[in-house]
Amino acid sequence: MLKKILIGFVLVVFTLTGGGLVFIWQAGAWNILFPSSAHDVSAPKVPEFDRPAVLVFSKTNSFRHTEGIAAGIPALQTMAEKNGFPIFATENGAVFNAQDLSRFRVVVFLNATGDMLSAAQETAFKNWLEAGGGWLGIHAAGDGSHAEWTWYVENLIGAEFTAHILGPQFQTATVIAEDMQHSVNSGLPASWEAEEEWYSWKASPRERGFHIISTVDESTYDPVQNIFGSSNDLRMGDHPIAWSNCVVGGRTFYTAQGHAAAAFKHPMYLLQLENALRWLSSDGLCTPWSSRP
Repeated sequence: MLKKILIGFVLVVFTLTGGGLVFIWQAGAWNILFPSSAHDVSAPKVPEFDRPAVLVFSKTNSFRHTEGIAAGIPALQTMAEKNGFPIFATENGAVFNAQDLSRFRVVVFLNATGDMLSAAQETAFKNWLEAGGGWLGIHAAGDGSHAEWTWYVENLIGAEFTAHILGPQFQTATVIAEDMQHSVNSGLPASWEAEEEWYSWKASPRERGFHIISTVDESTYDPVQNIFGSSNDLRMGDHPIAWSNCVVGGRTFYTAQGHAAAAFKHPMYLLQLENALRWLSSDGLCTPWSSRP
């Protein structure tokens, strides 16, 4: 009898543990518990494009936004094809080499997380961007998993990630277009509503000279993280959610939206992303807004 009880107990523990691990995997949190530093060494075969293309990179060595990546790739493909940009999607970080990057005009980090690239790959990307490339970062491209890549955080994100709302995780809030003159906001209303897992940062990237494209109105949602019985206030006051920057000869645009599949069906968000692709691929050096008359 005791043997049967012990066997039954072991089976229950095994079932619960296995079920928990499956849930963690499906939720995209596996690499938070078991972070990876694996770097690809063999580059994928990149097609021969007849014009500069768009590279969509969605490698996740930390949390994986499975739903957002799955919906984001076809959405980006649609808008790239509409604007005559060839597009190539991969999760192979070895594509970040001088030869392959020279084929692309814009690189998109679609919810890419963690220690994704080797030092040489990071340098290749830095050189490509500073020579006139365009970078589009979506949602988790600005989370805390990139903290060790100092150049990236200082030049592309410009802010230290703190947390996202939780309890509830997704809330509808009002997005406010701060700069209606910027081409990224072309065709957008002065304000619009969206449901998102809203991010917060330690300080606004405005303080580091980044140009703010849009903000979120904190009075229209509950900017609090409720977790493990405690409540953390995530209010920033000045709360940007989309901004641009000039990095030597290159230009960058980051948007904190894009966690779930629903974001890539929102007409205002899709329009802003499409505008961003056009702006990032446009000719001429990026001129910092602070130096414009």
